[in-house]
Amino acid sequence: MRQILPDEHKIFELLQALHKGISPKFERCAGVTPTRFRLLQELYTASEISQISLQKLLDIDAAAVTRHLRGLEENGMITRRNNPADNRVTLVTLTAHGREHIDAYRENKTQFIGDLLAGFNEQERTELAEMLTRLQHNINVL
Repeated sequence: MRQILPDEHKIFELLQALHKGISPKFERCAGVTPTRFRLLQELYTASEISQISLQKLLDIDAAAVTRHLRGLEENGMITRRNNPADNRVTLVTLTAHGREHIDAYRENKTQFIGDLLAGFNEQERTELAEMLTRLQHNINVL
């Protein structure tokens, strides 16, 4: 069995703390959860998309996508309707109200990322992105 070094434990604990801390801080800054932001981004680029396609794009379960879409619908950000060709399929569209808000959310996200990476130079940001990509790859193959 491979021995785990103290720094490796620290890296794991820091990654867990980052995961736990980023979402609520992003939501306070941007005014929307990271998942709902991603949903809105996908809808912004698509004129209309099925709820199942959104679920697959975001890699979240059906109940979670339904919950997020319900909240966005209640806020007037999206509309949902049954596909006339197949009533089993729900189609989702970003409303004009949603389109108005996405630009502000993008600006808030940019500000949040800038604050998060404050003190990192361009080379460090590139190296961090490469290391995180390798970590993501390792998680995907586990």
